[in-house]
Amino acid sequence: MWKEDVIDLKITRFFEISARALLSLLIVAILLAILAGIAWTFYDLRLIFNHDFHGAFRTILVDVLTVLAVVEVLRTALAYFTEGRVKVTYIIDTVMVTVLTEVMAFWYREMEWQKVAMVIVLVLSLAAVRIIAVRFSPRRQQEDL
Repeated sequence: MWKEDVIDLKITRFFEISARALLSLLIVAILLAILAGIAWTFYDLRLIFNHDFHGAFRTILVDVLTVLAVVEVLRTALAYFTEGRVKVTYIIDTVMVTVLTEVMAFWYREMEWQKVAMVIVLVLSLAAVRIIAVRFSPRRQQEDL
């Protein structure tokens, strides 16, 4: 029995070290993506002088919201790195920022009402799930005890 416990402990330790190493690489990649997104946003500022304002601002707004979505992914990765688990609220925030980026792009396109209704239902569903996740989070359950 004792040898099996030692082997299980070694396998678990190997998995944790491997996961942390890969997650560190992922965090570096996310940081580089954020840096590239910020650089691209500044590069797109030239559109203000070369194109119409609405098109330029739409492009810049989508760039900024995309960077914010990647920041939410970074928060999720850092939470897993520090706490050893993924917080559902961070994932929902990431999806909501991404969906809202698409909603911002809808403002400048003709959309069928069914698609707009589906997006509204999706955002409301995500908001409800986020409220439920905060209300019934494991940390809050522990604080109530």
